[in-house]
Amino acid sequence: MGLIAREIEHRGIPTLSMSSARSITAAVAPPRAVFLDYPLGHTAGRANDPANQLRIMRDTLQIFESIDRPGSLVDLGYQWQPDDAWKERVMRPDPDRPNNHDDDRVARHATPQYQSEEDARAADPDCPTCVFLG
Repeated sequence: MGLIAREIEHRGIPTLSMSSARSITAAVAPPRAVFLDYPLGHTAGRANDPANQLRIMRDTLQIFESIDRPGSLVDLGYQWQPDDAWKERVMRPDPDRPNNHDDDRVARHATPQYQSEEDARAADPDCPTCVFLG
């Protein structure tokens, strides 16, 4: 969405992205963004909790009015449920912890990585049918 937001801004329309993925949003660098530390898919608040959703939207719009530095990413300060360990369940577990033998996800890296060798071959920049944006 950040890439789209930049194009819309380039055409003179102010934008504000809402994100639950801080590192991805920071990497894409939309013109303005707010971060909500909620699970993906809940960027506008908890389901069936209109009071929470209204607070988030009001805070977001207030920040929209006050951001004056392009590329700003503002943390709204909300937490899903402080006692809920949802991040523990979705983020890459520590391989040294017991009971992680069922986790077959690849390790995360600071630079983009292919999930498999097959993916790397499919993304060959010399591929005549592949499209790469430079």
